[in-house]
Amino acid sequence: MKKLSAFLSAAALCVIATAPVAAQGIKMPQPSPTQTIKQDFALSEVEVTYSRPAVKGREVLGNLIPYGRMWRVGANAATKIKFGEDVKLNGTVVPAGEYVIYTLAKQGESTWEVVINKGLKNWGTDGYKQEEDVARFKADAQELPFPVESFMIAFENVRPSAMTMMLLWDRVMLPIEITADIDGKVMAQIDAAMKTDKKPYFQAASYYFETGRDLKTALEWADAATKANDKAYWIFHLKAKIQAKMGDKAAAKATAEKSKELAKAGNNADYVLLNEKLIATL
Repeated sequence: MKKLSAFLSAAALCVIATAPVAAQGIKMPQPSPTQTIKQDFALSEVEVTYSRPAVKGREVLGNLIPYGRMWRVGANAATKIKFGEDVKLNGTVVPAGEYVIYTLAKQGESTWEVVINKGLKNWGTDGYKQEEDVARFKADAQELPFPVESFMIAFENVRPSAMTMMLLWDRVMLPIEITADIDGKVMAQIDAAMKTDKKPYFQAASYYFETGRDLKTALEWADAATKANDKAYWIFHLKAKIQAKMGDKAAAKATAEKSKELAKAGNNADYVLLNEKLIATL
């Protein structure tokens, strides 16, 4: 009996030891599937990798998202976020690089704390060290008018130097504003490029127009661009917008008409419509 007991114990240990190995051969769906999203932003991009738990009838706020303790912003490993250049999150500076992100909600308060940390190997909050914090800032949570079953991170209202990253789950949304100071970098590129033989007239004129700079210079550059490519309806459209902004409606209308005809010849209905809308305002 003693030998049988010893054999059964040994056999049980073998089953326990080999069960995970056998299980590794079975591919199954993840309960909280991983998603990586990448958004072109400013002069680089922002990338997020996170796991997406589902509500599944459970209480989210105060349970799956705990009160008074840091949340991993998803499931499984800590959520990673990578910035291709220096940015600000809700006004707080975060240098270019890859980090993990945590949030901290408090019961009865709509303002959450957001933590950006260097712990790239952390499993959730395990391994977190406060001395590895890169930034801490506040963000105001909002109630959604509809439920979101699977936790979601999305980028909204993407502009040249600002956008909103939204954390959404159940009926809660936490928006975080991401901004980047790119103006000095772009202007330095324009200044350097304008000293070369191949001058980027169209791009430079576009930037001057969009950022409200010297319109006279923008018009000169747009005019030079049309001379270099007299079939480019998109350049003529920009020139018309600059003229309109300068108050020269007659010139703007004539240029817009030319752009419209070129767009028709180029089979571009979008620019035909854009020019028609511009002409209607003159």
